[in-house]
Amino acid sequence: MTRTLIGTIEERLLPVECCVPVASVGVTDDQAATLATLFKALSDPNRVRIVNLLATSDEPVCVCDFVPSLGLAQGTVSFHLKKLLAAGLLEREQRGTWAYYSLNREALGRLAGVFQTEGGSP
Repeated sequence: MTRTLIGTIEERLLPVECCVPVASVGVTDDQAATLATLFKALSDPNRVRIVNLLATSDEPVCVCDFVPSLGLAQGTVSFHLKKLLAAGLLEREQRGTWAYYSLNREALGRLAGVFQTEGGSP
């Protein structure tokens, strides 16, 4: 089993690694743009469904299994997976000719931190 990264490290990890809480005072233009990139990755209902399928799976999910579950063409599923992967929300593992995806749980933890208020609770 080998894990492969799509895109550069900056493309793949930047949005979820450096996001400031939206309740922070004086969010800069760059910080707002980074948050917007992350929110854009989750702005499509099919991508939300992909995250849901992965969140409810105990094992990585083959790209081939998303197609019937979502009722989308393989190319469309791959497009959505690429967007989520570039935002750093997913991990991709190559097994032979098939790619398997899982949630980047650490990234999701950082994403939850985006909604922290000054008092520390969402």
